[in-house]
Amino acid sequence: PLIDVDDLEEFAIRPAPQGVTVKCRITRDKKGMDRGMYPTYYLHLEREHGKKVFLLAGRKRKKSKTSNYLISIDPTDLSRGGESFIGKLRSNLMGTKFTVYDNGVNPMKTTSSLEASTLRQELAAICYETNVLGFKGPRKMSVIIPGMNMDHERVSIRPRNEHETLLARWQNKNTESVIELHNKTPVWNDDTQSYVLNFHGRVTQASVKNFQIIHDNDPDYIVMQFGRVAEDVFTMDYNYPMCALQAFAIALSSFDSKLACE
Repeated sequence: PLIDVDDLEEFAIRPAPQGVTVKCRITRDKKGMDRGMYPTYYLHLEREHGKKVFLLAGRKRKKSKTSNYLISIDPTDLSRGGESFIGKLRSNLMGTKFTVYDNGVNPMKTTSSLEASTLRQELAAICYETNVLGFKGPRKMSVIIPGMNMDHERVSIRPRNEHETLLARWQNKNTESVIELHNKTPVWNDDTQSYVLNFHGRVTQASVKNFQIIHDNDPDYIVMQFGRVAEDVFTMDYNYPMCALQAFAIALSSFDSKLACE
């Protein structure tokens, strides 16, 4: 089935069709004055015969106390005020927890009379934990995304305060209407002396940043996978109920995470 990306904004937040793996590629551009520090990341959909379709671009904002990435549907306009701004990824001070927002309004910056529908949605939260092996072994990730309703539509989570956020719900074990995912634990391989996951040919280079995201109930269903294929090229595949914006932001968090000590 051909994946329709005519309306990029709509496509980016639409969950993957059930039964279809959306295969994408992320390229990291470090060229230019400050790109070494603030690379731009481009997400493309992979079509058959090697064709690629641009989906999203992301870049870390400068002068932000915490890691803060803007995500845009225009590869050339990565500004907060631009028409193409579609979402953002923001970390806590430690750089271990991240939240993904759409382009709605921050509740802290609004007056109470504002329509609830313009408040920003939280699309995902990502938590990184150091593991018992320190920085040498695979990282532990928990990913919390809004649940789906009976019509397979995403539940809208628009927190008005700190207690309603995805992270708060997860920490308080209030997981009604949210889905908790984890990275699949890699298996130690004696032959290669490394931790390995089966990416079915989609990943060709070892990296601590390679990961697969699953639900504990069904470890064989890969909700998302991400891995390196070249120095600045990565594959990113996702399945229902994830959308492109969620998956891309999760990948961006893995580039950023302080626990990604290579």
